[in-house]
Amino acid sequence: MDKLLVICGPTATGKTSLSLDLAKRYGGELISADSRQIYEGMDIGTGKDLTKDSKFHAVKCKSNIRNINFGYYSIEGVHIWGYDLISPRNEFNVVQYLDIARKVIRDIWGRSKLPILVGGTGLYIKAVIDGIETAGIKPDRILRKSLSGKSPNELFEILAGVDPLKAASMNISDKKNPRRLVRAIEVVNTKAKEKVKVKAANIKDVLYIGLKTRNDIMFKKIEYRVYQRLRSGFEEEVLGLIGGGVGWDNQSMQSLGYRQYRDYYEKKVPKEEFIKNWISEEEKYAKRQITWFKKDKRIRWFDISRQVWKSEVEKSVKNWYINSNDQKS
Repeated sequence: MDKLLVICGPTATGKTSLSLDLAKRYGGELISADSRQIYEGMDIGTGKDLTKDSKFHAVKCKSNIRNINFGYYSIEGVHIWGYDLISPRNEFNVVQYLDIARKVIRDIWGRSKLPILVGGTGLYIKAVIDGIETAGIKPDRILRKSLSGKSPNELFEILAGVDPLKAASMNISDKKNPRRLVRAIEVVNTKAKEKVKVKAANIKDVLYIGLKTRNDIMFKKIEYRVYQRLRSGFEEEVLGLIGGGVGWDNQSMQSLGYRQYRDYYEKKVPKEEFIKNWISEEEKYAKRQITWFKKDKRIRWFDISRQVWKSEVEKSVKNWYINSNDQKS
């Protein structure tokens, strides 16, 4: 078959719900492309929408990546891969994600099923489809040691000196994140020495479906989801993670919602301000997602505020999936 369906777009546009419907219709399985849903125990804040009786089904897999949980959840009879890949105490990167996604896609193809890559982390999707130059750059221990102890401002000045364009493209969150700044310097330093590229997953036939809507509609959906997650036990989830040994400086706790909760936990802001900050950061993230995906001209966009949007998506997928199969047979 060697086909891949991609469902992408900003947060709160109903990507997973649509993907589940399409998976049921075409015998598909989902692969989450969400950099926040990879962590165990971070279910409510990342929107995994798992039920209390949801069970992780572990699958044996040969991999060079240590401490990876390879397996799937079953939601409405559909397998969803890419959740709970790693402990929230460990770090994770796009190289690891690409390795896992390749294995899952091949496994799904091997069972004559349709892999559906769904999510809003554009870097993950790009890595799977196109490969990514920076993905294969290994950590430079000597460089990292020389940069340890430097403040975010100092690291940003170093980056600006070696790659002004990269520095200019970083958002406020990136500029305050020492780990991202060090990695950016590391990538620039290595690329200056050699060209590094990790190959894509060798997918011959891809259909990109993008979901979008007006900002005012999207922002209302984001606000609703934040309050829904709070009602569903988000605070208890965070406290459980902290009580289980996850630190505020762990990579996982930089995720939206969890990062904002820290100020409330440490009594720096009242609860109302924490919630307001969380909603605001989710809105900013959605805008960045839109900017990323708009650059990819292969995506067919569908506005979820239109009544006929879902039937139009289903028609596009049917034409791609069934008609192209008929042509090959």
